[in-house]
Amino acid sequence: MAKKPLTNEELNELVAGLHRLSRNLWWTWDQGAQELFSELSPRAWQNLYHNSVAVLHELSDYELRARLQDQYLAERVRLVLKAFDAYMGDTATWTHKNAAKLKANPVAYFSAEFGFHETLPIAAGGLGVLAGDHTKSASDLGLGFVGISLFYREGYFQQAIDHNNWQTEFYNLLNPKNLPIEPVLDDTGEPLVCQVEIGMNQVSFRAWRVNVGRVPVYLLDADLAKNEQHFRDLTLRVYGGDSTTRIMQEVLLGIGGVKLLRAMGIAPSTFHMNEGHAAFLTLELIREKTAAGKTFQEACTETRAQCLFTTHTPVEAGHDRFSPSLMDYALQRYRTGLTVSTSELLGLGRVHPQDQSELFCMTVLALKLSRAANGVSELHGRVSRHMWQSLYPGKAVEQVPIGHITNGIHLPGWMKGPMRQFLRRKAGEDWEEQVNSEAFWQKMADPAVLSDEEIWALRYRLRRELIEFCRRRLLIQGQRLTQGDYIVFDALLNPDALTIGFARRFATYKRAPLIFQQMENIVRLCHDKSRPVQFIFAGKAHPRDDDGKRYIQHVIHLSKYTELKGSLVFIENYDIHVARQMVSGCDIWLNNPRRPLEASGTSGMKAGCHGCMNLSILDGWWREGYDGTNGFAIGDDTHPASVEEQDRLDSVNLFKSLTEQVIPLFYQRDAQGIPRQWIQRIRRTFETLVPQFTTDRMVKEYAQKYYLGK
Repeated sequence: MAKKPLTNEELNELVAGLHRLSRNLWWTWDQGAQELFSELSPRAWQNLYHNSVAVLHELSDYELRARLQDQYLAERVRLVLKAFDAYMGDTATWTHKNAAKLKANPVAYFSAEFGFHETLPIAAGGLGVLAGDHTKSASDLGLGFVGISLFYREGYFQQAIDHNNWQTEFYNLLNPKNLPIEPVLDDTGEPLVCQVEIGMNQVSFRAWRVNVGRVPVYLLDADLAKNEQHFRDLTLRVYGGDSTTRIMQEVLLGIGGVKLLRAMGIAPSTFHMNEGHAAFLTLELIREKTAAGKTFQEACTETRAQCLFTTHTPVEAGHDRFSPSLMDYALQRYRTGLTVSTSELLGLGRVHPQDQSELFCMTVLALKLSRAANGVSELHGRVSRHMWQSLYPGKAVEQVPIGHITNGIHLPGWMKGPMRQFLRRKAGEDWEEQVNSEAFWQKMADPAVLSDEEIWALRYRLRRELIEFCRRRLLIQGQRLTQGDYIVFDALLNPDALTIGFARRFATYKRAPLIFQQMENIVRLCHDKSRPVQFIFAGKAHPRDDDGKRYIQHVIHLSKYTELKGSLVFIENYDIHVARQMVSGCDIWLNNPRRPLEASGTSGMKAGCHGCMNLSILDGWWREGYDGTNGFAIGDDTHPASVEEQDRLDSVNLFKSLTEQVIPLFYQRDAQGIPRQWIQRIRRTFETLVPQFTTDRMVKEYAQKYYLGK
């Protein structure tokens, strides 16, 4: 018997609920919500960066209402909205039980970039993705938390490869109406506008709110008609322009961010600086206190008690430094409110305050004005203590007050759809409530729960999806194939081959082409008909990093014009979507930075939950995670002092690990064709790595160790 049609009231409720859901990034880590938006317009979902808002714009109100008369679809919408409302209204969170005082006075988390999803491309790399995952877990845990960043209306660059295999950059204008963001309004319903002093000017800015589950992130936007054009362009591109643009962006982020919070009546208990870009916020906190009658020293002491600093950069060049003249220009008008001399102000950003030739360093400012500081892995904490020991005269290296909290990932946000569906079938509908626990992954590692055959079938499905994704993307990349080449193209890459992935920023210290130093041997491995190997590469070089671009050019040249053609591909325009495809479909995640320059490195953490294992230098997080049974190491826990010797030795050790461990284990099959020992390592990955390296664990550590002031 047919069910009664939905009433207008019921339809109104479902339509309003879908629009509300589309503007909260909770849907980016909920499989049911993603399936709904995908089904409403598969083409829009596929072509518009999986953007829920854009998908709903594709449908007229009449079409949406007509579609919702499908009772099966309507019921699925109800279930997803029920789950969303339950999540948003849940008060029995970890924070409620363990950190209740952070609810009324939240943590204000400042980051120059946030990488939430491919829909909102306002992150350049790992720093932003870490900030996005930190925010999602803060939401899951119910933490009082608010994010501050900039709204880059052209985002980070889109990458295209020209006829010379050289990276070129182009930018797309982001339209707020088509994004999961909403304007911050004042009491009259108009956009809330604040001002910050830059140079001799009052620069006005508004803000956009990104709803990340229960957590708001505010993006500052200087693109207002009342501002001069060069000030409007401060929020044009991620890390755009020269040093002058950079310092003005950082004034807007740090000082402007505090001013926005005050205008909104938000009183943070802690100001957490994710890297030094936001360190000017400390000056605004000092200014507030001196304006209230505190002395400069009292204001510094009280500001220090409010601030926390996380450094991600073991590379000297990665720390922002500005000349005294540039500081004078950017803070010319603002500094008059600080009641402090220019030399004292500049001294806050110098290791040696009286050294007039020393540049002003944002990391030094952050370290001097924070109650606690940390690196993002155990080794990085140690490197940072060495790097900044001179800031703490009289202290031995091990006494330098820089600790560490190892990074993690937001597990539900990085799992590919088939993996979510697989876990739902095997662990039940409530699997997401357990997914961060060690007990859950011990269960998934148990052969009585998951057979070797099931894991191997899953790995084949994920590898097949990656290869077909690569074929589609390579066709779109327009590599000027002739008609006859399409037959070759459709056979590109081998679903039976050991598939090795490398995808990240093409900074030179990450040494993308290292494996090809053994070119003849690698060609031989790729052409081995009984044990073939293939490589998928992706990544962007900074627009001004010509050395990084040469690495990209070299890899693409090898993929097109050498005997590696067909066994090596480069996927253009690396973003979160490409990353998700690669960490799920590859069998091996390759990471070979020049140790100890990888502060943490989180891409390999995203591989483990899909059964993709790491082959990595013992740097960053992998040095802590590897136990000899849960992946593969390149070399040992040391490195030569000489860069040349390190590169030579790492190349030898990489090839040795690949040929003596990885390839034999992958192709060692029993009578049923199953690589039992390989799958045993996948089980060990599930058990020993996946639950340990999550932002769920990481954010709890921040709360207990730093946010609660312990």
